[in-house]
Amino acid sequence: MTAQTTLAGVALELLVLMLLLGGLAKLATAGERGQPGNLSRLGPGVLMPERWRRPFMIFCAAGEVVLAAGLLCTTWPPARWGTIAFFAVATYVLWELRRRRPDVGCGCFGDASSAPVGLRSIARASLLAGLAVVVTVVPVSGADVVAGFSPGLVMASAAGFAVLILLSPEMSEGIARVRHRAPCEQRPIAAGKALHRLRASGEWRAHAPLLVSAEPSDTWRELCWRFFVYPGRTADGTPAEVVFAVYLTGRRAPVRVGVMELEGNGMRESIGVSAVR
Repeated sequence: MTAQTTLAGVALELLVLMLLLGGLAKLATAGERGQPGNLSRLGPGVLMPERWRRPFMIFCAAGEVVLAAGLLCTTWPPARWGTIAFFAVATYVLWELRRRRPDVGCGCFGDASSAPVGLRSIARASLLAGLAVVVTVVPVSGADVVAGFSPGLVMASAAGFAVLILLSPEMSEGIARVRHRAPCEQRPIAAGKALHRLRASGEWRAHAPLLVSAEPSDTWRELCWRFFVYPGRTADGTPAEVVFAVYLTGRRAPVRVGVMELEGNGMRESIGVSAVR
């Protein structure tokens, strides 16, 4: 195989693998009817009404399986252009989810992708879109890859798999499950650890000038989020409460913040909510 066909062969392997794994995982998650609301924090379906979330996940899963079969068994252009479109749209949707709903997972591999969308998930979708362009420009099928099998192809494939593993946050969640660790919502996590993450975040540095005390006036936990409330003042001197929410797992856990003006003894207005990007 030439260098171009070797690259296209590796791209084909990675695309087929990711499409099949993603499709099968979504189907498995959509079939878990024993857990009501299990799709309420997964993927772009969270932006839809509840009754459409399961059909949408099944539709996406079926599309991924069809694209994988088209790439593997044919060099049919629509399958390749469809794969480009799928991963390009996925990249955009993940970016929007991170901006608009930083509390939900991408759902890329069903409930295995329940952690909040991060830069690794977005980079992975972008990489797969690029690989789809490669197999469109240099069309190869599964039969071509088998016919051109060589040590160079094996080494290139191993390097590609390693990159995908590095860009897959699901690996840490999978390792945790293999070790029989409880899910994040049930794991005891010290408030001090969340506080350390908060004070290392960009949101803390951006809002620290508003605080009138370095110690929180209140803190509580809801599922996998720890909330901290600090007394503060807005830029014009109005008394306010600054509320931080820290996600409790992941190396780059998201932090959200809201500033609420106070009038008398009650809240008057929420000035803003944001998330670390």
